[in-house]
Amino acid sequence: MLTLNNIRNNYEEYIKLLAIKGFDAKGVFDELIALDDKRRNTQKELDDTLAESKKISKEIGMLFKSGKKEEANSARERTSLLKEKSKELSDLLAKTSNELTDKLLTVPNVPHHSVPEGNSDADNEVVLQNGELPDLGSEALPHWELAAKFDIIDFELGNKITGAGFPVYKGKGARLQRALINYFLDKATAAGYREVQPPLMVNEASGYGTGQLPDKDGQMYFIGEDKLYMIPTAEVPVTNIYRNTIVKAADFPIRNTAYSACFRREAGSYGKDVRGLNRLHQFDKVEIVVIDHPEKSYERLEEMSSYVQSLLKELELPYRVLKLCGGDLSFTSALTYDMEVYSAAQKRWLEVSSVSNFESYQANRLKLRFKNENGKTVLAHTLNGSALALPRIVAAILENNQEADRIRIPSVLVPYTAFEYID
Repeated sequence: MLTLNNIRNNYEEYIKLLAIKGFDAKGVFDELIALDDKRRNTQKELDDTLAESKKISKEIGMLFKSGKKEEANSARERTSLLKEKSKELSDLLAKTSNELTDKLLTVPNVPHHSVPEGNSDADNEVVLQNGELPDLGSEALPHWELAAKFDIIDFELGNKITGAGFPVYKGKGARLQRALINYFLDKATAAGYREVQPPLMVNEASGYGTGQLPDKDGQMYFIGEDKLYMIPTAEVPVTNIYRNTIVKAADFPIRNTAYSACFRREAGSYGKDVRGLNRLHQFDKVEIVVIDHPEKSYERLEEMSSYVQSLLKELELPYRVLKLCGGDLSFTSALTYDMEVYSAAQKRWLEVSSVSNFESYQANRLKLRFKNENGKTVLAHTLNGSALALPRIVAAILENNQEADRIRIPSVLVPYTAFEYID
């Protein structure tokens, strides 16, 4: 959530930058400023009313002691009127503050000045590409056929048990999942991230804290009876560890990592791009989350991007890094790098990670602050990234490493799988 001071102080610049995201901010900003003026004026009037009421209340006793009964009764009537007025002003202040907050929640984060213009993923900027693209020939099988051939992932069984998008991993397929999770967690902890195991459900306040609500309300699984949401990513519970918290600047950067199952409705998704593991309703992912000083957050973003790339290199997967354009940037992000691996059988790039800097946008919602060198309490910056999401990593490993009668496991995973081939 943007702060009103920043909107006022950067009015023209923010309107220009938000246009890169396709958001017309001028009308909304004008409404916000008008509501803020109304809130401030109401607050002043309420404060003045309460002060006057307090002053008169003190005078009433003195008037009675002085025998000025008529003046005392008149003053008492005045305090009754002021009490009614203060109640009306309090109600108006609460109503105006709620309207102001609701309106602020509809405004996306301002993109970083380096975010390229564009309307869709076709306009994203390729920052770098690493590794040679494998050429497997016309006989190469996509991962969903390999999964059936070696009986390691059963999409139909998952459909029977739950529905489409909930696969069942079996045998070496299940062990590969577990191997990847443990490998990703071991690498993250070795890189200085503290491992946490968060809940898989969050309350509404947590959803608002990281910005999934109200923006992604329709994409989250909601348990109505308990008013809880299934998490779409471990980012939500892990970042909310710091909700309503003042952290110590000396602890920056604060690094956490977590494995979790993730749940996404993916409403509206259809077509060839959703086959097999390409798009699921439930999947596994290891997340990295960082809380840092505003002056260091973009340095940290580059560090996180390099870290995720190091995993892809060790997994021997050709990949590329994209800087997302304004039209493809998420509601809450100021700058995002997407990492995509090449799927040799599908002959297409598959997104496996997004690494983002949210600047103070989430921190303002979370009330996540620290005391700066001047002792002033200010908002921290939050960042997170997938390190990594499993489904498309598994898809690329299966497809790119397929041989005539087996699939080779990347050497870095063999100590975790305890087997070199799926056959």
